[in-house]
Amino acid sequence: MNIQIFGKPKCFDTKKAERYFKERRIKFQAIELLRYGISRGEFASVKAAVGLEALIDYGARGAELLKYLASDADKEEKLLENPGFFKTPIVRNGKTATVGYCPEIWSAWE
Repeated sequence: MNIQIFGKPKCFDTKKAERYFKERRIKFQAIELLRYGISRGEFASVKAAVGLEALIDYGARGAELLKYLASDADKEEKLLENPGFFKTPIVRNGKTATVGYCPEIWSAWE
């Protein structure tokens, strides 16, 4: 199992996700989304698992702009340019992924 948690430092759900895996002694890699972003390959894998709309946090400052972009390709470019527009945590396990706090799904990964 190769768990990656993409999150923001002040995100409460990201901290809960990290605590969930720590309590179960499951190793994970924590990636600070605002500092390091997400690679195109990782983004494509997560998008395939959960869909593009599930990744967008329309409540983030400036993210309402994404509602008005016509194509998904434009939305993807803006997301990759502005990692603050992602909903967090994004928890990835190989080809599977979740967005938000989803312990019921993570328990099946153990």
